[in-house]
Amino acid sequence: MSAAGKAQPKASRALHVEGIPTPVEVRRHPGARRMTLRVSRARRAVIVTLPMQCDLDQAGLFLSRHVEWVRERLAGLPAPVPFLDGVVMPLRGAPHTICLTGKLRPPRLVTIEPTTEGTPRLVVGGDPARAPRRLQDWLMKEALNDFDDRVRWHAANLGLRPRRIAIRDQVSRWGSCSTTGVLSFSWRLILAPSLILDYVAAHEVAHLAEMNHGPRFWKLVRKTMPKMDEAKLWLQVYGMDLHCYGTSA
Repeated sequence: MSAAGKAQPKASRALHVEGIPTPVEVRRHPGARRMTLRVSRARRAVIVTLPMQCDLDQAGLFLSRHVEWVRERLAGLPAPVPFLDGVVMPLRGAPHTICLTGKLRPPRLVTIEPTTEGTPRLVVGGDPARAPRRLQDWLMKEALNDFDDRVRWHAANLGLRPRRIAIRDQVSRWGSCSTTGVLSFSWRLILAPSLILDYVAAHEVAHLAEMNHGPRFWKLVRKTMPKMDEAKLWLQVYGMDLHCYGTSA
């Protein structure tokens, strides 16, 4: 989560390397002094960043020396969890079972139903082929409602005023605050316990007053979110696992 933008690399290209079971994104960055390699847990992607003067042959040689390192980290990623019938997924930290009914004209396209087993069902109507997208759209609306409520509360508590709220599928951060007062959040936080969403809302609201991560900023966050340390730890340990859920998994 950050209020300040970062320098963006040049457009990436895909590189196929023998022994690596996924295409590698090759990025040239004007600020890069050497080749670097990482595996994105959020996107399940292999990314190599090059100085501007390096070519793809050099990138291929660099990757060939680190094939086992890449394979080990890909193998350690959580398995994808697509939005399919019978899949168990979290909603506000509690497990729910997806149920695709196939009914074309339900009164509501997504509903939550209790069960005798104790795990509620997320019932999704309509064409099963479009159900994953329909469920994600519904989750984004739920996230917007929850963030709207918590942002209003924290803003009033700190005497601040955001311009508006946006919900996105952000990968590199859970939330952001623009210099114009627009707060953006990842819809995936609706999957986490409510404490986590509440903390991210407080974090970005505090950026309306302090566009940095200095002592005064953290003092504001703690003032409006006393359990911020607990929430920060949860995000560090479990946060990236939220990216395994969804239509593109």
